[in-house]
Amino acid sequence: MSSRDTLIARILETPRKGRRRLVALAGAPASGKSTLAEQLAKDLTNAGCAAQVIPMDGFHLHNPTLIARNMLDRKGAPETFDASGFVNLVKRLHDETEVFYPTFDRARDIAIAGAGCVDDTCDTAIIEGNYLLYDAPVWRDLAGHWDISIRLETPTDILQKRLIDRWISHGLTLEQATARTATNDLPNAQLVTTSALPADVIL
Repeated sequence: MSSRDTLIARILETPRKGRRRLVALAGAPASGKSTLAEQLAKDLTNAGCAAQVIPMDGFHLHNPTLIARNMLDRKGAPETFDASGFVNLVKRLHDETEVFYPTFDRARDIAIAGAGCVDDTCDTAIIEGNYLLYDAPVWRDLAGHWDISIRLETPTDILQKRLIDRWISHGLTLEQATARTATNDLPNAQLVTTSALPADVIL
């Protein structure tokens, strides 16, 4: 049995607090959360457990709001998200039949309100994001809602390469991508590591 098969079996046998199972998938920027989340959703659905991925990124504050607060250069840091709004979404996911949520258009760098929907066919929600296990005010309120929590641990050098490549793919020069990674993304990754609540599974 592969490690992913083992993880799927672990998720399927996990008791749930509500009608819908909530799986937290946390990790640093560029740790591979989105890719793994989609793989897990596909595997769970194929196993007869309809699953859906819900990214945290839809709760980015709007760029004009960040500019007004002089925080645009820190976009992606904990304080640049609507943390309370995200906690409220997670609370609703337990039992509400239909829940709309914002998504994030990375190409346009904006959140889109109500673009995502979890309906009554979803048995397991896989929520992925940087700060799902972040031990800080508001964010730590999430911990009591997870039925199972997973944290990805990725070496810093791999994160750095992936992040630089990501920013270059979005039109930044190598110099700009390297600077943005060093001054914002890697400090955020460090926060995820040094201020992490315990996880049920570490990969």
